[in-house]
Amino acid sequence: MGNNGSVERRTVLKAGGASVAALGLAALTGCGGDSGAGDGTVTIRYAWWGAEDRAKRINQTIKLFEKKYPKIKVKTDFQPYLDFWKKFNTQASGGNPPDVFQNAIGFLRKYDAKNVLLDLSEQVKAGNLSTDGFRAGLEKFGEIDGKLLGVPVGSNSMALVIDKPVYTKAGVTPKQGWTWDDFDAAMKKIRDKSGRAGDTGPYNVMYLYDLYLRQNGKAFFTEDGLGFTEADLTDWWTKAEKGVESGVYADQKKVAQIKPKSAVAAELSGGEFTWDNFTVRYSAEGKSEYGLAPIPTTDGKKTGQYLGSLMLSASKRTQHPKEVAQFIDFMVHDPEVAKIMGYDRGVPATQAQYDAYKPTDPVNKEIAAYEESLVAAGVLEPITPHPNGADVCEAAFLRIGEELGLGKRSVDDAVKQFFTESKTALSS
Repeated sequence: MGNNGSVERRTVLKAGGASVAALGLAALTGCGGDSGAGDGTVTIRYAWWGAEDRAKRINQTIKLFEKKYPKIKVKTDFQPYLDFWKKFNTQASGGNPPDVFQNAIGFLRKYDAKNVLLDLSEQVKAGNLSTDGFRAGLEKFGEIDGKLLGVPVGSNSMALVIDKPVYTKAGVTPKQGWTWDDFDAAMKKIRDKSGRAGDTGPYNVMYLYDLYLRQNGKAFFTEDGLGFTEADLTDWWTKAEKGVESGVYADQKKVAQIKPKSAVAAELSGGEFTWDNFTVRYSAEGKSEYGLAPIPTTDGKKTGQYLGSLMLSASKRTQHPKEVAQFIDFMVHDPEVAKIMGYDRGVPATQAQYDAYKPTDPVNKEIAAYEESLVAAGVLEPITPHPNGADVCEAAFLRIGEELGLGKRSVDDAVKQFFTESKTALSS
């Protein structure tokens, strides 16, 4: 996972983050978990990023796991997103990362290259971890170069979150297969009939730009670098700048002023692109009714979409690979876990968990329906592999896009700065 997935992830998670002490969670100690007690009990360490509510839910699932596996104890730690990776980097560099931890696609090659991640394939062969029953090909999501480096716990996909009454008033009804020309025309209607911008603006929405590139036969990343040119990015950011000037995209200075509140909930724009499972924030922040609309296309067919996912990965240094595999297997397959977690980390990745949790609130129902519609429309494709250094590129795109939107950089300067930083990150 601008209003891009990275911005919202950072905003939502950091805003709701809490210290370990706040929940009375055990601190991380030791290297690769405890060696084990005399009675055969072993302890594994589990770390993730998120807010208090996620921590409470996860701790409930751990109680279920420890009940089923009484010889395995779990020590836990969680941090807001940025703090998590800062701490994890320190632990990994010191040779004592947690046994199992929450992970994301942008970090797989990075930490595989640093010899941090355990290839879970052997545990699958040993019967300690099952890759059966995953939805829409998600079982392949954590495979890199023939190694299973992560197992999905939930899914999400990019979507257009809209203020439904605003779209209705403007006479705009997004449908699967609508084009970018249709979208541009809709933004003008919303501007003219609602008095607000049609969209928050795509300056730093890296994962939306990735979809646009994929629609045009390219991608943000290839296996070993960037999959687009400076000219491509110049066109993208020039269009964003012109959109603000014409009022179809929101004034980025106003967007910055109301953070962490979204521009849609603050009634600065009629919609914005983000991950579908972030939709819950809008109902909490705003007064209107919000929904999900399809991604515009270049040709009326190809959206470039894929299901993204948070994952569970294991440390190569763990002393308990079997127990870690059993823990991951439980967390992604057990139906009771899904009932506790809901859509906190996205729509459940396995069919058994998806069937076990049936949302009753309108927002989560719409998230489920949206992902079902993507499968039914046949638009989902495999995600493009992210190279080592992808996380640095993502952070640079976010920061430089914000600077451009705030008028601190010209388009040419922003493009050159992004490529300079990305080439350094991808060559290291």
